[in-house]
Amino acid sequence: MLLLELSLIRWLGANLVHLSYFSNIVLLGSFLGIGLGFLAARPDSKPPLWTLPLLAVLVLTILPGTIAVDRTGSDLIFFTSLSVSGPRPEVILPLVFLVVAGVLYGVGVMVGQCFFGLPRLTAYRLDLIGSLTGIAVFTMLSFLNTPPVVWAGLAVLLTAVLSWRTGSVSRFAAIGLVVMSLAGTSLLAAFTYESTRPDTLWSPYYKIETETVGTTIGDWTTVTANGVPHQAVTGARARSEFEPLYDLPYQRSTRTEPGDVLIVGAGTGTDVALALLEGADSVDAVEIDAQIRALGDTKNPDRPYQDPAVTHHIGDGREFLEQSDRTYDTILFALPDSLTLLAGSSQLRLESYLFTSDALEQVHERLADDGVFAMYNYYREPWLVGRLGATIADAFGHQPCIDLNAGNNAATIVVAKDPAMQACGTDTDVAALLAVAPPPVDDDRPFLYLRDPHIPTLYLVVIGFILLASLVSVRVVAGPLRRTLPYGDLFLLGVAFLLLETRAVTMFALLFGTTWLVNAIVFAGILVAVLAAVEVTRWLRTRGDGRIPLPVAYVVLFIAIAVAWAVPLEALLEAPPVLRAVLAGAITFAPVFAANIVFASRFANTPEPALAFGINLLGAMVGGCLEYIALITGYRALLIVAALLYIGALLLGRQRISQSAVDIPAAPAPVAGSTL
Repeated sequence: MLLLELSLIRWLGANLVHLSYFSNIVLLGSFLGIGLGFLAARPDSKPPLWTLPLLAVLVLTILPGTIAVDRTGSDLIFFTSLSVSGPRPEVILPLVFLVVAGVLYGVGVMVGQCFFGLPRLTAYRLDLIGSLTGIAVFTMLSFLNTPPVVWAGLAVLLTAVLSWRTGSVSRFAAIGLVVMSLAGTSLLAAFTYESTRPDTLWSPYYKIETETVGTTIGDWTTVTANGVPHQAVTGARARSEFEPLYDLPYQRSTRTEPGDVLIVGAGTGTDVALALLEGADSVDAVEIDAQIRALGDTKNPDRPYQDPAVTHHIGDGREFLEQSDRTYDTILFALPDSLTLLAGSSQLRLESYLFTSDALEQVHERLADDGVFAMYNYYREPWLVGRLGATIADAFGHQPCIDLNAGNNAATIVVAKDPAMQACGTDTDVAALLAVAPPPVDDDRPFLYLRDPHIPTLYLVVIGFILLASLVSVRVVAGPLRRTLPYGDLFLLGVAFLLLETRAVTMFALLFGTTWLVNAIVFAGILVAVLAAVEVTRWLRTRGDGRIPLPVAYVVLFIAIAVAWAVPLEALLEAPPVLRAVLAGAITFAPVFAANIVFASRFANTPEPALAFGINLLGAMVGGCLEYIALITGYRALLIVAALLYIGALLLGRQRISQSAVDIPAAPAPVAGSTL
C-alpha cells in the first residue's frame, strides 16, 4: 500500500505537468481511497476488479503527454517557460484525486480484511511493519536512481498477486483473470517503454529528459525536469553572451576576481565554469540533484567539475550554509528554483528555506568583509524581485543592485557586504521597487512565491471538492453517517496526527535539508514512533491488571506539544549536528509517540476495527486539507490547531477513556462479521 502510494506521487508528479506543485492532492486521494476501503471491508469481502484496470487507464492516458495543467497568475508563482494547454486545474486536480482514491480503494479493502482475522493491535502492528518495509524499499530504489519499471512495476506486481491471493477474481474467474492480466501487462509495458527511452534519467526528484542540438554558439543541451524546461547546457562564455544575467554578478562589484566562491544551484556546471573563467581560486558547487549534477560531466563542454579547484556537494543549499564553517568572497544563488514540492507538504518547495530572511542573514555571516552575494533567475513577477531585494536589504543593511531584463521576468540582484564596493547600473529604480515589495518571508512561513498570506482560490475550490466528494463517498460506502459518530474522537485523532506529521516534515527539512533522503528518514521515524507506541500499548495490555492509563497519555501528549511549540527553531539551528539531531528527534517524535499511545489504546477496544481505522484515515485526509492554513499562519501554529483537535478528541472520547481503565483481554477475539 505504501509502495503504491509513493509510486503514484512520484510518477504522476513527473508526467502530469505541474502536478508536482500539487503532490498533496495525490496523498489526499490515497487517504480517501484507503479509508473507504477499510469502511467497505468485511471478513469475506473481495477487492474490486477495477484496481489495476483503473490504474492502467490513468497511466495510459497521461503517458503520451497530452495533459498539461495551465497555471498562470501573479499571486502565486509556478515556475515554467511552457505555453501549456489542457484542462483547468479546477478540473484535472479533482479528477486525479478521484482516480487515485479509486485505485487505492481496492488495496484498502485487502488490508481492511486483515483487521477482522487478527487482534486489533496485532493487525495494526503488522500494518506499520509493512509500511516501514514499503518506505525502506522505495528509499533504496530511489537511492539507486531506478526508473519506474522497477518501483512502479513492483507495486503493480504486488497489487496483482495480493488481489489474486485474496480472491478478487474468484467470482468471475475467467473474466477476472483476463482483465487483471491485460491491465497488469499494459502497465508493465508502459513503464518499460518509459524507463528505456533514450536521454531519459530518473532522480528521486525528477524525470529528467535531455536533448542536444547544434547552434551558432555550439552544442546546446536542454534539460527538462518533470516536463518543464529546467536548464540549458552550453559553453559558459557563449551562455553569458546569450544571457547577460550570468555576467552581471561580476560586473556589479569592484572586486577584481571572485576569490573563493560558493555556488548554490550549481546544476550542470555553467555557473561553475563561468566562475573559473572569471578567475575563482576555489569553487564549492552545491546541487541537490545528483543526476542533474552528473550531466555536467557528460553534457557540459567546459567540464567544470573535473577542475581541481572545484569541489561538488550533493545536498540542500540552506543546510550547507548551516554546516559550513568557511568564509567566502563570492556567494551565488544560481537559478535555484525547483519544480516540485517536498513530499508530505502542501506548499513547501525544495528551495523554500533558501530565500527566507533567516537564510540571507546567514549568507551575510558567511561572506568575507569585502565579499559579494548575488542571485539571478527568471522570477516571472516584479513583486517577487522586490521581495527578494527587500529581504537582502534587511540582511545587509543597505540596498542591493538590481538589473531587470527580458520584460522584467529575469533579474540579477547583487549586494556587497561593503556598500562602497557596489557598482550598480542606472536602469532600475531600486528604491521604488523595494517600496512596494511584499514583506520578506521567514523560516516559519517560507512561502516566497505567495504574494500575500492567504489560501489561493484554486486551493479553496479543490479542497471544497475533496471534502464534498469524501462526504458523499463515506455516505455511499458506510451507510448512514450516524454509524461513524461513535468514532468521532478517532476522526479528530487522524486530523491532528496529519498536522503533527506536516510539522515534523517541515521542521526536519529546515534543520537537515529539503532532500528526499531526509524526508524518507522523517516518515520512517514517524512510523517507528507509532510502532513503538503500539508495542508499549501491547505490553501494558499483558500486565496483570490490564489497565491502560489513557488520561495520562493525553497529559503527556499536551506537554510534548507545548514543548515542541515553545522551543525556538533558531536554538536548534545553532546546536552542533549530533545534538541537533537528538533534540529534533525528541521534540518531533515525542508528540507522535504520545498521540499514538492514545490511538492504540482507544483502537484496541473498538468493536468494529476496520470501520474505526477507516474513520481515522479519513480524519488524516481532512488534516491534509487543514494543513493549507499554514499559508496564512505559518507551520508553528499547526501545533496549536493540533492541540485543539486533541482536546476535542479527549472530550468526545471521555466515556471511552473511562472504559479503558477497566480490565480488558490482552488479545481480543477476531470479529466474526461486520455491521456495515
